[in-house]
Amino acid sequence: MPETLLPFILFALSATLTPGPNNVMLLASGANFGLRATGPHMLGVSLGFPVMVFAVGLGLGAAFEQLPMLHEILRWAGGAYLVWLAWKIATAAGMGEAKNRGRPFTFLQAAGFQWINPKAWIMAVSAFSVYSTPDAAALPQALLFGGIFCAVAFPSCGVWAAFGSVIGRLLKSRRALRIFNGAMAALLAASVLLLFV
Repeated sequence: MPETLLPFILFALSATLTPGPNNVMLLASGANFGLRATGPHMLGVSLGFPVMVFAVGLGLGAAFEQLPMLHEILRWAGGAYLVWLAWKIATAAGMGEAKNRGRPFTFLQAAGFQWINPKAWIMAVSAFSVYSTPDAAALPQALLFGGIFCAVAFPSCGVWAAFGSVIGRLLKSRRALRIFNGAMAALLAASVLLLFV
């Protein structure tokens, strides 16, 4: 395991910093609601995903191998939910209107979203299939991998939400914010389309 630790840390950093459903939603939330209001969303992703990684490390990934239909059900449910979220982003109001329409994800919504996020599943299963040591005990590896993801996730989420918050301040007109939200919704929908093509 020591020889794969640094490569795994680099994998965790790249996986949490690259665009995907979580980061697109954090960017949009930061732009529409501001950094402070997006805090629970960031925390939900930052703790929810490492818990999922831990569960996969303890054998949930093996359940997908035994029951491939479970994976397909989650994949389709996750895809449908992401399309719905894309619609919500496309129709979101700006910071000044946030009380009238929409609100950022809560901690529990963001943590729960990890379980139907296709990129999260791919990252979690890839982490163990590539970086784990087969002859080592599952529990210590699951704790280590979950801990590393926990350490890198919050700063990564913060970067995306802060960037969104800056963009939200620059998008003064309602039209500019609608265009931005439309672009974020299109990116999120495209990420779903790529999973099914």
